[in-house]
Amino acid sequence: MKTPESQVLEDCLKYLKVRGIFCWRNNTGAVRIRPGQFMRFGKVGSSDILGILSNGRFLAVECKAQGGRLSEEQQVFLETVQKLGGLAIVCRGWEELDAELRKAGYVDDGPLFENALPYGGV
Repeated sequence: MKTPESQVLEDCLKYLKVRGIFCWRNNTGAVRIRPGQFMRFGKVGSSDILGILSNGRFLAVECKAQGGRLSEEQQVFLETVQKLGGLAIVCRGWEELDAELRKAGYVDDGPLFENALPYGGV
């Protein structure tokens, strides 16, 4: 069963794919490689979705369920992306992602393209 946050993430990835925006799911965490020993992967606090917009601008999207809050590390990551010229978005649904991309000038009222990129999107 999907959590509300995982559903937001899935919906946002699908939305970005049909918009033809180059992006990928960014995983972070740790796995146990032997008893008492873990291997970390990814950058702590980095966003759920990372990508590159049509003009080369970096995109970071943090997906949250209704009522979900950012950790301190997630807030710092998003602030850093913004300070360095990237577009950092926190959204609770694909509609909010759409609104933020429109506000930033990356989405217009043109058609949606399934598999718009040669590699098949997400």
